[in-house]
Amino acid sequence: MAGYRKLGRTSSQRKALLRNQVTNLIYNGKIKTTDAKAKEVRKIAEKLITLAIKEKDNYTEVTVTQKVPKKTADGKRVKEVVDGKKVTQFEEIEKTIKKDNASRLNARRTMLSVLYPVTEVPDTNAGRKKNTKEVNLVDKLFDDIAPKYTDRNGGYTRIIKIGPRKGDAAEEVILELV
Repeated sequence: MAGYRKLGRTSSQRKALLRNQVTNLIYNGKIKTTDAKAKEVRKIAEKLITLAIKEKDNYTEVTVTQKVPKKTADGKRVKEVVDGKKVTQFEEIEKTIKKDNASRLNARRTMLSVLYPVTEVPDTNAGRKKNTKEVNLVDKLFDDIAPKYTDRNGGYTRIIKIGPRKGDAAEEVILELV
């Protein structure tokens, strides 16, 4: 007896499907899918959330000095002439960053091996490359989702049955984060 559902696909197709659905579940909060797929996605998603809960506070804050180019009000770099060449002026700023400890770094890499990268495109000016931004789902797991579930011992997702699909009568469900 197998330890997982094969979903009528080859292993690579199945892994890609499950990774895609887990990514969408974490990004959107809920997805609509079939019952068998939802049960498989639930296994993976709950393991990732448990990992995020265990490692959410496992970091040290470090203050770093960084050289940043000075900019004018309209966003252009300030330049001065030195020895006949235009040179950008820099200023030093102090920044506080989170430095992951070893086990949190391992958890982050484990999550990255499952989750696909997500690019968010705004509705206005859709299709323009310069307005898109990369969404970091691992940080969303650590900073937004894990603090909500610190008091729960599992059961981070809910499956709601919504009836059979019209085309093939497969049982459809909504899988959502509780």
